[in-house]
Amino acid sequence: MQRPSMMPLRGPVLCLSLIGAMAIGGTALADRGAADRCAASLPVAGKTLYDRALPAVVVGGAIPDALRSVARGLVMAGSMTRDTARPAAEAAGACLVHLNAAP
Repeated sequence: MQRPSMMPLRGPVLCLSLIGAMAIGGTALADRGAADRCAASLPVAGKTLYDRALPAVVVGGAIPDALRSVARGLVMAGSMTRDTARPAAEAAGACLVHLNAAP
């Protein structure tokens, strides 16, 4: 049995939750176009890191954490050297920062 005193709050709480989710979603994709344009000019290694880190960053993950995870996996698999991964991650990070820019 639900308490009658809580029923009037259900509508406003749901409404505020939806507004908050939309605001967070809009912030995460603040300037996706600029990020994608920046990534288009990256070398192959940088573009690979950008593409693979993008999903984690879009949902709110930290850019350094996302890039570190992706780069580490590629280096451990032998797909990329550490010497290649570091500058590629820095370049990809510069593009991913556009996702957090104010619209």
